[in-house]
Amino acid sequence: MLIEHRGGRPVVDPSAYVAPTAVLCGDVRVGPDARVLFGAVLSAEDGHVSVGARSVVMENSVIRGRRQHPAVVGDDVLVGPHVHLNGARVESGSFLATGAAVFPGAVIGAGSEVRVHGVVHVNTVLPQGSMVPIGWIAVGDPASILPPDQHDQIWAIQEGLDFPGTVYGTSRDTSARERMARQSAWFAAHRDDVTVEPPQRFQI
Repeated sequence: MLIEHRGGRPVVDPSAYVAPTAVLCGDVRVGPDARVLFGAVLSAEDGHVSVGARSVVMENSVIRGRRQHPAVVGDDVLVGPHVHLNGARVESGSFLATGAAVFPGAVIGAGSEVRVHGVVHVNTVLPQGSMVPIGWIAVGDPASILPPDQHDQIWAIQEGLDFPGTVYGTSRDTSARERMARQSAWFAAHRDDVTVEPPQRFQI
């Protein structure tokens, strides 16, 4: 399903494949020979999402882009099933395994791997050829890669990366009510979305 959002429409290269149950919303670009499989959601919000040549976005993954944090997937990237990729750049030849989570402002260097349920935190930079082991957390710039049981060490780096400011545009002490009122108002723009029917292919 292709959806116009905030005036932006998806653009799909004629050689690409988008599954009928995938959703492309807003300014989403899908490049040559790329594949977006069943149940995947690519939502550009007020920014953009791009998927490079020969990259594959597998089932039930979510890729979200914003103006300050576009989501950019380079060429020859595998985005595995159930990946959450929010406002980050994944450089060419990288591999995101099942259930990986990559947060706004993060950069995954070319040829890197984030293995099953690995996490790359906000504003974290993985150098080219890095590897995040199964269930581990990458945090900081340059990234420290730590096991999940080292919470104190992770938090010592994570706190300064400003998750609430990066993701929500609020301070850490903002109440849940205020934070969620802002989020609710933001996502209300989807009430004006228009489905592009029948799904069309556009030359990039």
